[in-house]
Amino acid sequence: MTKILEIDADSLIKLFDRLDENIQLIEKELDITVRTSDGGLALSGDDANVSKAIELIDVIVKLIKKGENITKGKIRQCINLIELDQKDEIINLSTDIVTTTAKGKQIKCKTLGQRNYVRAIKNKTIVFGIGPAGTGKTYLAVALAVAAFKAGEVEKILLTRPAIEAGEKLGFLPGDLQTKVDPYLRPLYDALQDMFGIDSYVRLMERGIIEIAPLAYMRGRTLSNSFIILDEAQNTTQEQMKMFLTRLGENSKMVITGDDTQIDLPYGKSSGLITASKILSGIEEIEICKFTDKDVVRHELVQKIVIAYEKAFNKEE
Repeated sequence: MTKILEIDADSLIKLFDRLDENIQLIEKELDITVRTSDGGLALSGDDANVSKAIELIDVIVKLIKKGENITKGKIRQCINLIELDQKDEIINLSTDIVTTTAKGKQIKCKTLGQRNYVRAIKNKTIVFGIGPAGTGKTYLAVALAVAAFKAGEVEKILLTRPAIEAGEKLGFLPGDLQTKVDPYLRPLYDALQDMFGIDSYVRLMERGIIEIAPLAYMRGRTLSNSFIILDEAQNTTQEQMKMFLTRLGENSKMVITGDDTQIDLPYGKSSGLITASKILSGIEEIEICKFTDKDVVRHELVQKIVIAYEKAFNKEE
């Protein structure tokens, strides 16, 4: 069938931005044809797909009027939510601001999985964020840590991850501790610098308010009044994970992130992330958030890679 969809000139121009890439993407994803018509767009194709396209363009126009930049990634996210019968959530996500970076950029949840994760971190004491690369697990955790610090809810931000896979064998590397662990903690540095700005970040590091260290250096400590993030937790052993979780002190919050499909532990070693997510799931103050390929917000190719690997491993099983 063919449907004519009325759309104002300004929205039409913004929708057709980037050399018609947006329209080409809609045509490809929904298997329809889109052509300009007097006062709007002519949509042709299967009835169900045309109906989806009408819903999609209607919500995109609403986002445009709210000042949203319509990218290919944004269009894919909208299509995902429409297919899940969650069209109304598209607008809700666009107005739900997590925090603002040092340069004034608003950080918003882009998927329902991200929003559930953010809500869990705000409401629970310990949260596990488990899922594929590119889902924003670490970045959102750092953003919320900074927001909690700025609001006076915590006095310190502490970030850690297993260095050099799970073994943390740093001795052979040249330099002091900071030099040795820098390459493994770089993603955490980058996220913090985005949130605080480089000058503030450096001052807070010098004062010890921000601490970034390998997991081995958590042993024997009690971490109070802190927001603590353990990144790349799939590469912790069961013993390391228990050690980390039992560092929790008064008025502190922990976020543990990891990808259970990228475990680098030696053969025969069980992942502390997988074990903990199973045995702790029934505790009220702890929440396990699972991300899927639908939550990937990096380059579109990352989502395709994640899906391809999932299919390959599912066949092997």
